Amino acid sequence: MDTGNIGRLPSGLSICCSIPDMLYLPELVFGGLVWILVACTYIDPYNPQAYVMTVSLFCFVITFIWMMVFACGFHNNRASWAAADVGYHALASILYLSAAVLLAYTTLFLTASTYNYKLDIAAVVFSYVAFVLYVIHTVFSALRWKLF
Repeated sequence: MDTGNIGRLPSGLSICCSIPDMLYLPELVFGGLVWILVACTYIDPYNPQAYVMTVSLFCFVITFIWMMVFACGFHNNRASWAAADVGYHALASILYLSAAVLLAYTTLFLTASTYNYKLDIAAVVFSYVAFVLYVIHTVFSALRWKLF
């Protein structure tokens, strides 16, 4: 892991071995799992699970675009991109927390013996894991931005 150049934005394959950018792939994996698991269930009630789908799909797409921006080096090592990185990951953290809480709340009303219950429980766990990953990314991005 590269912690010596925390005041610089990585580009290319160095995003795979620098903190916090090494969290892009786990964020995509766990966010994609939330999206897929909620999509596999019978969406009832509509509003909370539709919100979870919207959050997970939005964060999945934007995180992928954000990772490509960093991998291709479009940021040109500017402090404004470091600030935007903090802002986006803070927003994604808040969105994932709200989605995880809503999904956990709606899962309480399902019968424990149903197949959808098991999928929803897995989606709740993965949404909290995604939330924690985004929070860790936000903290380390804020540290990098401060040292920029």
